[in-house]
Amino acid sequence: MGFFEAIILGLVQGLTEFLPISSSAHLRIAGEFLGTGADPGAAFTAITQLGTETAVIIYFWYDITRIIGKWFRALFRRVPQSDPDVRLGWFIILGSIPIVLLGLIFQTAIETTLRSLWIVAITLIVFGILLGIADFVGRKELRLKQLTWPHAVVFGFAQALALIPGVSRSGGTITAGLFLGYDRRAAARYSFLLAIPAVFGSGLFQVYKSIKEPCVSAANGCVPELFDPTEIAVATLIAGVVGFAVIAFLMSYISKRSFLPFVIYRILLGGALIVLLSMGILQA
Repeated sequence: MGFFEAIILGLVQGLTEFLPISSSAHLRIAGEFLGTGADPGAAFTAITQLGTETAVIIYFWYDITRIIGKWFRALFRRVPQSDPDVRLGWFIILGSIPIVLLGLIFQTAIETTLRSLWIVAITLIVFGILLGIADFVGRKELRLKQLTWPHAVVFGFAQALALIPGVSRSGGTITAGLFLGYDRRAAARYSFLLAIPAVFGSGLFQVYKSIKEPCVSAANGCVPELFDPTEIAVATLIAGVVGFAVIAFLMSYISKRSFLPFVIYRILLGGALIVLLSMGILQA
């Protein structure tokens, strides 16, 4: 593939990363309609997410620097461990453990089996319905300062579900937050902050892997990368710029409105995918 396809996938990544509709699912589906109809791959997804997570750092720069600053000062007892920002720092560390461990354990399945379009279709629908239920029944009373250790663990495992394309990192954690009683903005904000360590870790690992073990042929089960480093860099940059705008939109949108449009979209997309697969128009 070339720059055009990389640009399109960068736009898709930026538009869908922070909405609860699964960016990995959209990249997986979009890849089927671009040129060779090939899957861009888990590595491409992980690397382009570096761009969107950079957008998170820029957007939440004040929050992030405050949390990190207080967390480090608390290590030297200059700030009490009971400080909400210090606790939030520990919660983000705790919540990042599940996705790291499960990502390493199931790395092969994540990069192969779990990218089946049948799985993508089913998870789009199932987790879309769960998001709708959570948004309807959730009390929406709690704020992040009320976050507890058990809730941090639940958020962490909800984020780990995003290893399966179609679940959605933001969708999974926001759904968990709504079920736990957090308001929409608190659930979304924590979802974005929680994703930073995991996404940067995964993306940088894939960059390291692609440099150390470049794939140049299909011999011995090695599948050549669809994009060269320059094309991936362009896609990552585009994803970051678009992603920043999407964060601003979503944080404003959920202040007054529900997640229902995203729920409907997920169900329709998953249903359309099942029809296309059943008719043989797409291959799983």
